[in-house]
Amino acid sequence: MAGVTEATDVAALHPPLTPKAFRPIAGLVLNGFGTGVVMEFGAGKRVADAPSDNWVYRLLPEPAWPYAQLARWDRPIGWQLLMWPCFWSTALAFAEGNAGGFFRFVWLLILFFIGAVAMRGAGCTYNDLVDHEIDAQVARTRSRPLPSGRVSRRDAKLFIAAQAFVGLLVLLQLNGFAFRLGLASLLVVAAYPFAKRVTDWPQAVLGLAFSWGALEGYAAVTGRLSASAVFLYAASILWTIGYDTIYAHQDKEDDALVGVRSTARLFGEETRRYLGYFYGGTLVLMVMAFALAGMGLFAFIGLFAAAVLFGWQILTLDIRNGAECLALFKLNNLVGALIFAGLGVQALVTFL
Repeated sequence: MAGVTEATDVAALHPPLTPKAFRPIAGLVLNGFGTGVVMEFGAGKRVADAPSDNWVYRLLPEPAWPYAQLARWDRPIGWQLLMWPCFWSTALAFAEGNAGGFFRFVWLLILFFIGAVAMRGAGCTYNDLVDHEIDAQVARTRSRPLPSGRVSRRDAKLFIAAQAFVGLLVLLQLNGFAFRLGLASLLVVAAYPFAKRVTDWPQAVLGLAFSWGALEGYAAVTGRLSASAVFLYAASILWTIGYDTIYAHQDKEDDALVGVRSTARLFGEETRRYLGYFYGGTLVLMVMAFALAGMGLFAFIGLFAAAVLFGWQILTLDIRNGAECLALFKLNNLVGALIFAGLGVQALVTFL
């Protein structure tokens, strides 16, 4: 099983542990699938599905590690994927010729970077609170701070509040329409952790939440929405469904045992074909958004480069290889960067 394989391959992610640093948990524990001996990862300080050489473990004091893990600061791919739709729509709005100069463009990008890190962290902490018992039964997630007991539920809630406050400060820098639009996204964010219990399409709900920036960035620039922003939002939703389906294949065996639903389980052996539909739909909707916004050559060059990476993911996907699924999932950070590069250059042209 993919999840079990990852748990037994911890040596590939973490350096060897000394006897002093590695302490077994005495006795046998019921882990949800049977009985076995459980060992702490890095003396109970690390998580099984994140590398040990991250800056979190080099720069932060040990008491802060569990909170950094709750916010996934040791796994930046999440806030990166949340950030790119914000950057896309901001660049799209400026490239359309809307009011605002270069420094306002950079300022908004800085705000959306801070907001993406803060709100992704708050969302992950909230998700871990909701999934506390499920995570304790899944090999890849049982070493996380809440199921391993390193953070209490009360402290996790306080940490959510702190991160949400940072997100609120970001929203307060935007116009009134963008502020209200940002608050509306919380409804979708709150619903996501429960989607996997009631539908085979939790990835679609994640898409609604993670793609919100495709609306937010445009609204922050213009104080309104346009058809181009809506098409960009729809494209980002399909993109999210695609890459998160790949990610979900890591856990599908464990998910089946604990009753968690996903598009990975729904599509099964047909995943490659459905991935073609979602990524193909992403490209079509992106082209429509760009055409409506009057984008030039640079934007389409970036989109073409992203299309090449979409094709690579479809052709090379092996749903039985958890490590490969994770690598292809992470490749979507480059997809987002390439699309932004094209739109960003297109926006810069308007400043000249």
